[in-house]
Amino acid sequence: MPSLKDLRNRIASVKATQKITKAMQMVAAAKLRRAQMQAEAARPYAERMAKVLGNVAAGVQIGPETPKLLSGTGKTDTHLLLVCTAERGLCGAFNSSIARLARDTANRLLAEGKTVKIVCVGRKGYDILRRTHGKLILELIELRSVKVLGFENAEEIGKKVLNLYAEGGFDVATLFYSRFRSVIQQIPTAQRLIPTEIPQVEEAGSGAIYEYEPSEQEILEKLLPRNVSVQIFSALLENGASEQGARMSAMDSATRNAGEMIKKQTLTYNRTRQAQITKELIEIISGAEAL
Repeated sequence: MPSLKDLRNRIASVKATQKITKAMQMVAAAKLRRAQMQAEAARPYAERMAKVLGNVAAGVQIGPETPKLLSGTGKTDTHLLLVCTAERGLCGAFNSSIARLARDTANRLLAEGKTVKIVCVGRKGYDILRRTHGKLILELIELRSVKVLGFENAEEIGKKVLNLYAEGGFDVATLFYSRFRSVIQQIPTAQRLIPTEIPQVEEAGSGAIYEYEPSEQEILEKLLPRNVSVQIFSALLENGASEQGARMSAMDSATRNAGEMIKKQTLTYNRTRQAQITKELIEIISGAEAL
């Protein structure tokens, strides 16, 4: 049985840990509101961009002159997995759930005889995936030094992906991130990035008919590369909100668990102390009677 000193040290240690987890919960709660607003503000822009691409692409006949970002390479032999996770841990299953989805996808593609390449955005996803798929990882892109995430950060990542695509490095690119729904629910998501997923346009007669100037081909050549960066930026913002929500929830659970542990350890300490006092009283009484 531990001594009273050991119990006091253990209680003090848990109380110190509880203060840290409580502080981290409060910091995450403060950051969550801003991150949630940014993610929700980016959704309409990304969705509208997809709708515009759908309307423009509806009037384009797939052929040799069609931008490769829309038509693809004609093959699906090589897949690029762009895995976006956090730079830091202590946020529950946020990082592991995204990495698990990417790992399962990679294993399925490898079983089908496909070639898989991985680009990790965020240190935690890289640390998880390198244990099992280290040979498939092409690059780690860290955003630890970025204080406020901006579109230029996503645009830089998008340029790397587009350059790799132009060099024939892959046929299909898939983006992995966690979509924010609430503080207690973040949804790991796999979204095809290249070739661009075009949503179904409204049927004829249900909307306006547009004429484009310049041609649809020229518009797509400008919009498609930008859409890649927009989708990456939206995913990074969703990840930011999901990370803070997951951290807030995880630290709240850790704080409550620390409180329960302190109660149990304090009860054990009081019982042990009472037992020692009772033992000492019995020894004193027994000694007095012997005299």
